[in-house]
Amino acid sequence: MLITGESGTGKEIAARCIHAQSRRRAVRLITISCAGITDTLLEAELFGHVRGSFTGAYRDSPGVLSLADGGTLFLDEVGEMSARMQALLLRFLDTGEIHRVGTSGISTRADVRIISATNRNLSKHIAAGEFRPDLYYRLNVIRLWIPPLYERRDDIPVLLGSFLREAAARQGVPVPRCRPELLKQLLNYEWPGNVRELRNLAERLVLLQDQAMQDLEELLPSATAFLRAVGPAPRQTIQSESDDLFHRIVTEGEVFWDVVHAPFLSHDLTRAHVRLVIRQGLEFTQGSYKQLLDVFNMPPEDYKRFLSFLRKHDCQLRFQDFRTAMHGGTIPAAGLARAE
Repeated sequence: MLITGESGTGKEIAARCIHAQSRRRAVRLITISCAGITDTLLEAELFGHVRGSFTGAYRDSPGVLSLADGGTLFLDEVGEMSARMQALLLRFLDTGEIHRVGTSGISTRADVRIISATNRNLSKHIAAGEFRPDLYYRLNVIRLWIPPLYERRDDIPVLLGSFLREAAARQGVPVPRCRPELLKQLLNYEWPGNVRELRNLAERLVLLQDQAMQDLEELLPSATAFLRAVGPAPRQTIQSESDDLFHRIVTEGEVFWDVVHAPFLSHDLTRAHVRLVIRQGLEFTQGSYKQLLDVFNMPPEDYKRFLSFLRKHDCQLRFQDFRTAMHGGTIPAAGLARAE
């Protein structure tokens, strides 16, 4: 199974729900992230190792695949795997054989259901030669897409209640009661951090209360500040803000990395802002991403970095949709001079 969606949408939560309702629920689910781990450590973590097989291997380890035998292994950020690790995972999926690091033969076999997740567009990575198509087909037998939280606002009260109960139980305090006024703000907020941000809010609300503050209404000022008070911008405001960003780039000569990239990574801009800026640029360049570099005041050597950023955050638009776009239009004269 392959679960896709933006970062923080709750892909692990979905995996745990699937496991809890399956015939494998009697055996535990183990989670491992494939991001930011070297091949050696990831291989040892998955398949196990024997003592002395690499620096730091002070004792034998069975590996999570053996520990999850009969159960489920959730592989988060599977799109971050190197080509070598992709080949090793594919071999296990085909044979069920486990080769521990430091051994020359088959150590054991395991029957493990693999649920994988990624926020990347694996089809694009396959086209770029960065992900094995045969592994993709094995993982993508059943595909589940988790939409961003702002597209499923009915889930917010249910998730918040669950997160508040979990956090309160860990801290040994009463569960805060969510007043209607606060819930309305939560439902209107855009949640750039998705479910992960909602969980963090729940933990913060629980931690902020004390013996004299049992009602969430008393915590509303802190919660309001955390939610930036005003909630999400209407769609027409997002369009207006994107127009301003585009104007700063093409008219005032500012650089895309400073105006759009950095604020987006710090969650000051949303994916919608980025897409609208890219759309305006492609309408002007008639779908040419290379010409977009000049319009956005970036040097030619930034081309791969630019496309990588757009692909990673699902902001790359189809250039074919802009091939018949009218050249010029509302582009400021200063931007037109630079783009030509």
